[in-house]
Amino acid sequence: MDDPYLNELRGEFNSYSNQLKKLKKKLLKTNSIEEQEKIIKQIDSTAKKMENNQKQSVKVTKSRLKERKKKSKR
Repeated sequence: MDDPYLNELRGEFNSYSNQLKKLKKKLLKTNSIEEQEKIIKQIDSTAKKMENNQKQSVKVTKSRLKERKKKSKR
C-alpha cells in the first residue's frame, strides 16, 4: 500500500532501527558503568518509540483498508 503517512512511519522506524544498532555498538565498546546506564536508557527510549510507531502504523493500515472496502462497495 503506497500511502505518504505510512511511508513516513516506515522511514521513522528505519531511523530508530539504525539508532539502536549504533547504540548497541557503543554499549559494547564502553567499559564505564555510568555510560552503559545512559546508553541503556537511550535504547529503552528508542525501543518505546519504535513500539509506538508500529502501533500507529497498524492503526493507520486498518483505517486505510476500511476506507478501501467502503469505496469498493459503492
